[in-house]
Amino acid sequence: MTVLVLGAGLIGGLTAHLLAERGDRVVLADVRPGTAPAGVERWVCDVTHASALQDLMQTHRIRDVVHTAAWLSTAIRQDPLKGIAVNIMGTAHVLECARLLGVRRVVLASSTTVTYTGFASHGPAPIEEDMPMRLISDRPASIYAACKLYGENLAHLYHDLYGVDTVSLRYAAVLGDLNNITSVPGRLLHTLVQAGRNAQAVALDDPFLVWGGREEFVDARDCARANVCALDAAKPVQRVYHIADGQWHSLADFVAAVRCVYPHLQVSWPPNLYTGFAGFPHQRPAPSDHRKAQSELGFACAHALHDSVAHWAARAH
Repeated sequence: MTVLVLGAGLIGGLTAHLLAERGDRVVLADVRPGTAPAGVERWVCDVTHASALQDLMQTHRIRDVVHTAAWLSTAIRQDPLKGIAVNIMGTAHVLECARLLGVRRVVLASSTTVTYTGFASHGPAPIEEDMPMRLISDRPASIYAACKLYGENLAHLYHDLYGVDTVSLRYAAVLGDLNNITSVPGRLLHTLVQAGRNAQAVALDDPFLVWGGREEFVDARDCARANVCALDAAKPVQRVYHIADGQWHSLADFVAAVRCVYPHLQVSWPPNLYTGFAGFPHQRPAPSDHRKAQSELGFACAHALHDSVAHWAARAH
């Protein structure tokens, strides 16, 4: 029996590596051909093609699935219908194939952005997974967040109606490979690392790269470990979990972490920032509550912000 990792991006590749390293047979599938970690089979498969996905899962006798294949916000804004097809129908196909083939467990990559529009009415206590949100005024503020929330709900329904064992993981803002930038936190870190490396002053004037208050981040390596923990968890009762370390950081904190690597980094940004991270309208009122991930998945982050920045900066081309 085999674990299928869908999406050969950074988190998918790291997850496949961890699984192979511990002795699992792993198939890593992506819409594009490419390389795979040692001991991992790489196949081409588009999650929007249900029959091809089912054939792949049947051929390799897939036992578990880790679904990380997705379009991020920038790509979705450029082609919303394709992004919706990948993020919503792709997830529906994964869940339906799991139902038809009797897959043991499906782990879905979700995002902390599903909670962002509820920040305005949330108090200072840690943000719970089951936070109260108004269906209209607290609706998702991006197509990406809407897709992720829909995926979580669809996973719940496949569990409730059909018994498909699903776990959804809400990653905080992910820090990772700076050589293939697809995310807002990746763009920010890349901008600062390049300025530090080239001894150039940088002005952060993109509203997506600055924020007021504080935000939480997670290392891609921790996301991969969380995926493995979610596969192994004996009783994931809550089924949706925050993947974060309980710490949150101002823009000044983030810049200071990069200055630990590049002490002469010079950065400026607009004063009096009132928006939240990545252009969302509200500032984060508290870090996410990650206790259920610890108690039900046996997961805790291993990499703090300074460690993540130093690790990925050292690997940037």
